[in-house]
Amino acid sequence: MQAEADSPLNEPAIIAVLARVAQANGAVGVRIEGVERIRAVRAAVRIPLIGIIKRKYEGFAPYITTTAQEVEQVVEAGADIAAFDATRRERVGGESVATLVGVIHARGRVAMADCATAEDGTRACAAGADMLATTLAGHTLETLGRPLPAVDLVAELARLHPFAICEGGVSDPGEVRAALDAGASAVVVGTAVSNVDALVRRFAAATDRAREQHTS
Repeated sequence: MQAEADSPLNEPAIIAVLARVAQANGAVGVRIEGVERIRAVRAAVRIPLIGIIKRKYEGFAPYITTTAQEVEQVVEAGADIAAFDATRRERVGGESVATLVGVIHARGRVAMADCATAEDGTRACAAGADMLATTLAGHTLETLGRPLPAVDLVAELARLHPFAICEGGVSDPGEVRAALDAGASAVVVGTAVSNVDALVRRFAAATDRAREQHTS
């Protein structure tokens, strides 16, 4: 659950309200980006909180919780589960998947491996990850353009690990059901329910005014 960087919604208190709404309406967990937003949400809800830090580093492709320091920050802020980039790509700090899992476990938290391929899942399993997710499918060079949600990948991950998560591109309840039927233990729904900016733009784009602006 996150807002676009320049959105009025991108304030910790507002994200915390959205998390409360999610909890009140049946969500069994939330995924939150950023230390201050994690802190605010931790104080607002009782359900499990997956914490991440998104930070881009020049010369490195991974950007989701890629260093041991970021893991520590996520945990300190109150995350129950720390999610991290589990691809084979080099990370800015040089840490391996096994190192990141070790740091998470040393703090008594659950390690969620964000994968792009089944090979990533195999590597994360060997490192002791507690959950495998399809989060990075479609976001690496080798998976660009693949259809989302990655229901086929979640099926592969479910064969590798008892707790597989479908995340990315889930836009309607039917896709949630398909992911669960494929073997997912959980499904993360993001933009479809929490990105109000994108939702408003989508509807605004269908109006006569939008068409007039496009043709003028």
